[in-house]
Amino acid sequence: MHASREARLALAAAALLGTIVALPAFALDASRVPEPNTLVPAGDTHYVVTAFPDRIVATPAQDAATGFSVSWRTDAAIEAPLLEIVVAGDSPDVGAPRRMQAATQALRTENGLAHHHRVDIDGLAPDTLYAWRVQGAGGWWSPWRQLRTAAPPGTPLTLLYFGDTQNKNASLTSRVAREALRHAPDARLALYAGDLVSGGDGEDDNEWGEWFDAARPVASGMLVAPAAGNHEYFEEFEDTPRERRVLGAHWPVSFALPRNGAPGAERTSYWFDVQDARVVVLDGTSALDLGTARAQAQWLDGVLAGSPRAWSLVVIHQPMFSPRQDRDNALLREHVLPVLERHRVDLVLQGHDHVYGRRGGPEAGHGTPQYVVSVAGAKQYRLSDEARRTMAPVAEDTQLFQVVRIDGDTLRYEARTATGRLYDAFSLQPDGSGGRRIVEQTEGRISQRDCIRAATLKGRKDRCWE
Repeated sequence: MHASREARLALAAAALLGTIVALPAFALDASRVPEPNTLVPAGDTHYVVTAFPDRIVATPAQDAATGFSVSWRTDAAIEAPLLEIVVAGDSPDVGAPRRMQAATQALRTENGLAHHHRVDIDGLAPDTLYAWRVQGAGGWWSPWRQLRTAAPPGTPLTLLYFGDTQNKNASLTSRVAREALRHAPDARLALYAGDLVSGGDGEDDNEWGEWFDAARPVASGMLVAPAAGNHEYFEEFEDTPRERRVLGAHWPVSFALPRNGAPGAERTSYWFDVQDARVVVLDGTSALDLGTARAQAQWLDGVLAGSPRAWSLVVIHQPMFSPRQDRDNALLREHVLPVLERHRVDLVLQGHDHVYGRRGGPEAGHGTPQYVVSVAGAKQYRLSDEARRTMAPVAEDTQLFQVVRIDGDTLRYEARTATGRLYDAFSLQPDGSGGRRIVEQTEGRISQRDCIRAATLKGRKDRCWE
């Protein structure tokens, strides 16, 4: 879109004078039109299900060193879908692969009747590169993909963490995924903190199609572990006494997650071990709206108590400490927070609030847990005054990704913007008394980013960008 007449005249005058004029964003916004949530034109069939396998994603088994699971989508013509897997080699002759039969579930959407398939692969060797592919209908196969299983404990691990992607995935989230890979080409795992799509606007399947397109650079070479957000749910019987949250139909068929979740949240909570880390994924929406907070906290306590791994990471959509104005997840602080603090979880990775903010736990003198809220997608909110007082660093109007590197007794964390600039960095190191201390790394960080818009293009003053 073009700038306003006044903005164009100012820029032209600056060009004649040989100077640069920095115009406020709201001056340039005057004649702009909000971008739609998807790039799919009305009535377009780009994401209609076909015989060719798509939406392929590998997720971790409980022990990521010896297995992983794969899910994918085809049309309904296929009768007995297969997955083939073999140890990767240098010759185009891959040898005789192991063949595994998939389980199938049907889902009808605006893009037709789809069959979603799942295979759980076990018995693999640690730290081994495997080639694998999945079958579509009519004799189609996907291209071969390669994925290295997790190495034994003691081996360095690099992983990525993305906050909410949610909307405009193909248009704007896709660049964040590609930039993340440029900075962490050795990553073996990607954690997503929920609200992968927006949903609820009649384009749910198109949105999921765009999410898989945006995530493809990441998902094609590593494991993906998502958390469910509130936008993965919908309101059934809305505005009636029977109103309740119901998990959307895409979630159970899109990801083949470990079946080891908390009571009442079995489909959306899970845990797995990867090298020196135990990763636990919680469902904050179920905890807050469906009464499972206590059950998830008790389950989390047991999962963390039994961990032989040196590091612990917890992923949950809704934050323990909300950096957005007028949000307060008190039920999570009542039930889940004490477990996180008692076990000194190293990182609590969160989303939901569409800003960036980091803070330590409520108990002074400890480096862990570190509570992080981040956003990878286009929707951007505003920080509360309390967040500005209690969190550092903070950011508005910024798409980010995070790189976490675990090597022995040190964890290194970086938050980078969509253009790769360093925004936050620290390391967790032994404190000499059995705990961990935080070492801030300020060199190379860019300055704090704040929203300079008075309102969004749609006129909302409580947000910076739609």
